[in-house]
Amino acid sequence: MNRRSALLLLASAAPAALIPLDARASALPKLTVYRDPGCSCCEGWVRHMQAAGFAVSIADDANLDARREALKVPASMASCHIALADGFAFVGHIPSNDVVKFLIERPAGAIGLAVPGMPAGSPGMGPEGSGGPYHVMLLSAAAAPAVYATH
Repeated sequence: MNRRSALLLLASAAPAALIPLDARASALPKLTVYRDPGCSCCEGWVRHMQAAGFAVSIADDANLDARREALKVPASMASCHIALADGFAFVGHIPSNDVVKFLIERPAGAIGLAVPGMPAGSPGMGPEGSGGPYHVMLLSAAAAPAVYATH
């Protein structure tokens, strides 16, 4: 098998997350990211999301807790930034593939996803996979947060 055949075989078996970014980008909503003023790890997460094909704007928010409360995100799910897209909240260092999957699935009653705190190894928080396992939590207006994914 030559290199070209191998690449074609891999491409035909690739999951949707591996579709070229230019083909996916037009289908992805714009993310508006509100962060604690000057937080540099948020910029790392923004770069991660841009690499996945999202258009992202970022703004400092000196009162991020008030924004979190208005969005009905529990205090236990807080992190250093909140991204908004398509009426959903994405709190913290969530891997881009989980955001894409969520936006495709749009779970009933969900208000968004969260990675509470700032776990090492999550996107924007050092080399991915360098920390211990962490959970991406599904947020719902009518139920307690539940594990959506583990990394």
